Amino acid sequence: MSGLADAPSLDEAEPPTGLPPSPAVWCSGLRKRFRRRTAVDGVSLAVARGEVMGLLGPNGAGKTTVIKMLLGLVQPDAGEVLLLGRPARDPGSRSRVGYLPELFRYQPWLTAAEVLSLHVRLAGVTMPDAERRECLALVGLADRAGDRVGGFSKGMQQRLGLAVALVARPELVILDEPTSALDPVGRADVRDLLLSLKDRGVAVLLNSHLIGEVERVCDRVVILDKGRVAASGTLPELLGRRELRLRLDGVGAEADARLAAVGPFTRAGDMFTVTLPAEQDGAVVPDLVADLVALGVRVHSVEPARITLEERLLDILRTGSSEEHR
Repeated sequence: MSGLADAPSLDEAEPPTGLPPSPAVWCSGLRKRFRRRTAVDGVSLAVARGEVMGLLGPNGAGKTTVIKMLLGLVQPDAGEVLLLGRPARDPGSRSRVGYLPELFRYQPWLTAAEVLSLHVRLAGVTMPDAERRECLALVGLADRAGDRVGGFSKGMQQRLGLAVALVARPELVILDEPTSALDPVGRADVRDLLLSLKDRGVAVLLNSHLIGEVERVCDRVVILDKGRVAASGTLPELLGRRELRLRLDGVGAEADARLAAVGPFTRAGDMFTVTLPAEQDGAVVPDLVADLVALGVRVHSVEPARITLEERLLDILRTGSSEEHR
């Protein structure tokens, strides 16, 4: 795959015009009901080529259902899907897509190498032995290629699932909770793998509850709640609110007023957290500190900070806000 395309915004996503490069994933107005429950309600998103996009949300938000509709495993009640520029109803659209489901099981009597060979045949591709060994090495299983899968830990099976997702030399990789069973070393390995895929121009759609991992590797994030898109954007857009944390003594009414003039603040003992206005950001800090000292406040520490993705996610889910800045 070559090139890097800008994905359409969720509000303005339109089908590709046929001019290269098209988004790796494009969907509009996806809806799905299961009996009386609406699992997905009007979801639109796009993943650019060479982009890593994170899909976040609580259990039951519709993330896995969206993924299954993208892959043709679940038929949407409404909406359109294009994969690598081709309609998802065309089986050929998935020929260059790698997929790791959240729940999977391989034949326990097969070795890791045999599982990989089986999926190479199922994918209908030619993969030399050296490339198969390299694929297992990428996920840390080079020395376990001849071991039966039945003896693998859950984390090792997760690694094997990642190798299987890569057998078709995919241009798009969709991963549903790829690090759920991995230890910290395994999660770091997966993070490195995702970054290497991005460097090669492979698009990645990542569904994960491990928000720290999403924050480390994703270019953009889509947050689902109750089957709808609650918020989306790049990490700088979603985490745009900056804060200033100060440890202060001797704060009187005038100092309170000076802090409030910068932005809303909270106090916990001698620790003050001030929300900085987006248009001023850190430029107000030197004047603020100088004014506080002039008012007789003892300034023990000043620490600029940005809210975490977890804090932003909880804020969105609790308030229902889809604004990108506060």
